[in-house]
Amino acid sequence: MNVLHHPSPILKTRAHEIDPSQDAGLRDLVRAMAETMYDESGIGLAAPQVGVDKRVIVFDIDDNLAALCNPVITEFGDETACDDEGCLSVPGITIPIERSTRIVCAGQTIEGNDIVIEAEDLLARVLQHEIDHLDGVLILDRCPADMKKSVIRAYNEANRL
Repeated sequence: MNVLHHPSPILKTRAHEIDPSQDAGLRDLVRAMAETMYDESGIGLAAPQVGVDKRVIVFDIDDNLAALCNPVITEFGDETACDDEGCLSVPGITIPIERSTRIVCAGQTIEGNDIVIEAEDLLARVLQHEIDHLDGVLILDRCPADMKKSVIRAYNEANRL
């Protein structure tokens, strides 16, 4: 499985919801996504990043691999923090991005069971980042306006576009 890079048009489209209990290939997809994420030294990966039009993410925080289907952030905490984020689909750059430090995320397991995750700090940031991918949003879209041109230039130079 290969990670798609900006400016692939697939990365800019909203992925479709799935019924995990009816998706025969879901386990194999999640397994392949996890292997790809580890191969690329990532901590999260969304299905659209590997060209799959499904609302599925995998992530690993503190050696705890998890998959989530149809995730939706149902609550954002009041506090935010700005931190540098990288992205497997935008290699070679990091961008300071302001995100909520606490969120509540609802979704489904790969078996189709409903799940709610109360996330803080790094897990909250990773979930927001990966759900952005499901909505066709890249870190470049979250880049502060005064930095965008220089960041895109740095990305193009790093990737020889």
